[in-house]
Amino acid sequence: MRAKGFKARSLADYVARELDPLIAARGFGEASLLLCWREIVGARIARICAPASLQWPPQRRAKPADPSPGKRREKTPREPATLVLRVDPGFGLEAQHLAPTIIDRVNAHLGWRCVARIALRQEAIHPAAASRPSLGRASKPDAAARARAIAAAEGVAEEGLRDALIRLGERALAGPSGAPGDA
Repeated sequence: MRAKGFKARSLADYVARELDPLIAARGFGEASLLLCWREIVGARIARICAPASLQWPPQRRAKPADPSPGKRREKTPREPATLVLRVDPGFGLEAQHLAPTIIDRVNAHLGWRCVARIALRQEAIHPAAASRPSLGRASKPDAAARARAIAAAEGVAEEGLRDALIRLGERALAGPSGAPGDA
């Protein structure tokens, strides 16, 4: 039996309260940019980069034009921030090319012109995945991937090279999970 007046709260209520100071220390006003990154920029971009921090320029103080006590002092508009992204090594040029798209999507998500520039910091996004060997005993590729690999390597005359290209093509066309088109 529940005590009178007791209301169950979700774990997210407690976690958000604890995370807010940590997120604010990185310059983020809200956690949605971190938590919804994949939905904001898309799966392709999210695979190569992740937000590290939001750097705000120092705010300038406006000089009052009329110091009369009855008038409200207008606030100066805040200058947009620089979004610092962690980018997987080897994808810096692609991330730099996609910067305008990322800026547009982030600003659309936040609802105002929050980000004006992007700074890139090359480091592994998923350190645990980077330390694991990328190739292992994978399941046997399916027949469709094998057929596509054979068709792609059919013009190679040397048998050993052709076989190696077929094996490579099978794995590449099967993707990381063994499913075609998953890569």
